[in-house]
Amino acid sequence: MSDTETSRTYDRAAARTVATTRPPTRRDPRRPGRVVPQRRRPWLQPHERFAEQLLAVLSGLRPVHSMLGQTIGEAYDQLVRLAPTTPLRARNTTPVIRTCRRFHPRPGAVEAWASIAAGDQVRAMAFRLEQGPDLRWRCAAVEVSPRPPKPLRDGLTPSGH
Repeated sequence: MSDTETSRTYDRAAARTVATTRPPTRRDPRRPGRVVPQRRRPWLQPHERFAEQLLAVLSGLRPVHSMLGQTIGEAYDQLVRLAPTTPLRARNTTPVIRTCRRFHPRPGAVEAWASIAAGDQVRAMAFRLEQGPDLRWRCAAVEVSPRPPKPLRDGLTPSGH
């Protein structure tokens, strides 16, 4: 291939414009539609993000090992003990976070709590986050309120109330 052939090929490609890139037999002047950008999910605070992740694990939507790199100390062991009982799962409904609050007892630590609604039940979840030297937040402890007792016949609970 000579230099003139190469430059001719390049010139031909450079001469094509957007208007002339359609196949020669196509007569339709329409162009493909524009892609509408999707709404970005709002940025979540660390305690909100962890509340969502813990809810997914404790309701059985995600496996416990999905939290492996995001826990320290006994938190992973606590999740391993809690997850099989799926304490936040409810029948025929997906649990959602109603509120999520936090308290900073010291720099690099957050104590957070969330109320979880599933149908007509509301449960509490508390957890502690600690920031490591790499500035990543990790869960250090998790607690979930106990399940309410199932009513016995006549609407009484096992405690008699």
